[in-house]
Amino acid sequence: MDPRPDGDDHLSERLALLPGRLERIGERMAAAAERAGRGVSEVQLLPVSKTVPMPLLERARELGVSEFGESRVQELLVKAAQVEEAAPRWVMIGPLQTNKARDLARVAHEIQTVDSAKVAQALQRRLEQADRRMTALLQVNTSGEEAKSGCAASEVEALLEATAACDRLEVRGLMTIATRGGDEAETRRCFAALREVRDRLSATSGVALPELSMGMSGDLELAIEEGATVIRVGSALFGARPPLV
Repeated sequence: MDPRPDGDDHLSERLALLPGRLERIGERMAAAAERAGRGVSEVQLLPVSKTVPMPLLERARELGVSEFGESRVQELLVKAAQVEEAAPRWVMIGPLQTNKARDLARVAHEIQTVDSAKVAQALQRRLEQADRRMTALLQVNTSGEEAKSGCAASEVEALLEATAACDRLEVRGLMTIATRGGDEAETRRCFAALREVRDRLSATSGVALPELSMGMSGDLELAIEEGATVIRVGSALFGARPPLV
């Protein structure tokens, strides 16, 4: 977890701007859904709370936000420990090291970054020990970037078969991240590729995979137009991270 605190003035500003930002994101979602001939209710906003201080999360909860996406297990644990009542739904959206599976299995409700049988099996063991269940998405690397997590599109079917043996994980769909710095055509290609993989898998395996998690602050409209059911939004909602001082 980022140890650096927000300055009081900056935090106050972010708190004041939060309602308007949340409303603006809703407007962007609705406009994109309308262009795609979809209902905005088909798309879920997942606020990304990585490095976001607890006062902002609590304010977001007051505004109706009921779940948050975190990229690091340790930060998720710290935040979850600070919420005593009506806890939000915690979603892991960063790569998971298998040695962190036990901690994640204790508190998270969903993971969107299952990209190997090894990760799925580690979670299965730890969820059994904790007597819990978790929903999951399989992460697919549609950009082809070597540094990016996610299995290749050609490997998704085998991964889906491997997770079928993990009864503590309910696989609900797929997740991807578009090419970093890609133009509109490339971004759309990444999102369309995920949709096509999902449609092919659903047809060949008979497994319903209703969820497509794709799109972030800068490209959420393109994601919705290409079929996203979950968009992961951080900076457009909570503001940019304050600079190091």
